[in-house]
Amino acid sequence: MEKTKNKAIRLLKKGQKGFWKLIISRTGVITLLLLAQIVLMIWAFLELQEFLPHFMGIYIAFSIFMVLLLFNGREEPTVKLTWLVVIMVVPVAGSLFYLFTKSELGHRVLMRRLSDLQNDSRGTLDQLEQPEQALKAENPGAAALTRYVHKFGGYPVYSGTDVTYFPLGEDKFAAMLEELEKAERFIFLEYYIVDEGQMWGQVLEVLARKAKQGVDVRVMYDGTCEFYLLPRDYPERLAKLGIKCKPFAPVTPFLSTHYNYRDHRKILVIDGHTAFNGGVNLADEYINQIERFGHWKDTAVMLKGEAVRSFTQMFLQMWAVTEHETEYGKFLTAPEIRPDAPSGFVMPYGDSPLDEERVGEKVYLDILHRAERYVHIMTPYLIIDNEMENALCYAAQRGVEVKLILPGIPDKKMPYALAKTHFPGLMESGVEIYLYDPGFVHAKSFVCDGREAVVGTINLDYRSLYHHFECATWMYGLDAVADIEQDFRETERKCSRVTKETLAKQSRKERWTGFVMKFLAPLL
Repeated sequence: MEKTKNKAIRLLKKGQKGFWKLIISRTGVITLLLLAQIVLMIWAFLELQEFLPHFMGIYIAFSIFMVLLLFNGREEPTVKLTWLVVIMVVPVAGSLFYLFTKSELGHRVLMRRLSDLQNDSRGTLDQLEQPEQALKAENPGAAALTRYVHKFGGYPVYSGTDVTYFPLGEDKFAAMLEELEKAERFIFLEYYIVDEGQMWGQVLEVLARKAKQGVDVRVMYDGTCEFYLLPRDYPERLAKLGIKCKPFAPVTPFLSTHYNYRDHRKILVIDGHTAFNGGVNLADEYINQIERFGHWKDTAVMLKGEAVRSFTQMFLQMWAVTEHETEYGKFLTAPEIRPDAPSGFVMPYGDSPLDEERVGEKVYLDILHRAERYVHIMTPYLIIDNEMENALCYAAQRGVEVKLILPGIPDKKMPYALAKTHFPGLMESGVEIYLYDPGFVHAKSFVCDGREAVVGTINLDYRSLYHHFECATWMYGLDAVADIEQDFRETERKCSRVTKETLAKQSRKERWTGFVMKFLAPLL
């Protein structure tokens, strides 16, 4: 009886959290605005019949004004088309929702603070001449990409850095525990998801022990964890263990566009010389200790060397959002452990939704445009704009082998149905699409021509490319690139290729779901 009661209480709490999340979400906002429009229309029809022609005239004029405002905005064409449909179908609710998302309500202070932090840190990571010139001599196109990222993101390209690739979350976890034990000065963790269980429990045990030894331990997770996974007082609980902890953008029952921008990054930095990056969060499904959607396929990288500086700076920038001062000088001068003269180049980089540059998407586009032999991609989601779809198609049309591996078992049915709406056009252009039969692919990786690759947190969807704080590791000429390609080919052997025949077997429900949801893709 007591067990049943406790379960009911947990379900009730989960329901309460889900209710508030719905209220402050994009879905909740547009639903409330739509209901307000319906109420307004009914009231006007019943109470203001004699003024109805004037009301409708204002209504139409307002809709036309909003369409003109939209067309003069800086949104990507697919995004404009979506907003146009929304505004034309529900002018008042759609217009108010559009103005709400453009208002920067609730995150203007965040924008100013992050802008100041980024400007303050511009000079802390100078581009050294040696790696820049060496890469330019080897591949001018790749060097041009790194110049762009440094100019608009502030992240330089490095030599003297070794990269180890992990084809599964379990592999990363084992290496992560080993490296944490070596920490002497500081440990920084920034993760989208932290969930209590075996993985986080073992990590936390090491963190608490290191904090007692005087190591500066800091943990940051996205504020949405407070709805699903962690209690609201979790920072206070970790403080009792000597660990500094804070959520990024904790969610409260207040309408704000701030909640549209989540911290999707996964970063671990140890003493300034070792860093981990990739798709693996701190939860048991990522290391296959629990099964949610079949076998969980994820990837990560470990960096040792000078390039770790960029991940240290990324963490310190986000940490300083709610602090009065930055600490770049204290931590960016940490001792370095240089590997034995590794060849190749490494460029960690971040992407912010609060500026005009879509760095994450442009790195992917640049790789597709420069590819000569192949581009192999793993991604959990495929909700892309016209520019990305055209780049994938064009690469295949000019003879590049373009292959995509997506989940065989999806975690979200509507985005999965939406992803399949892109399949026919991509396949017609020669793009090969594979579904991972054992389960769910959460990896986010590009590998091109055996020479360059990206592993990080950036999905091929609007959330990652437009609305999230993201990060990734670009690498060129490293042994890890061959490891990534080998892992892709081994994963491909566990997949089923999508053909016209398999598409024809798609259920009507899934087909219609994708068809209806496609015009809302930028809002998902």
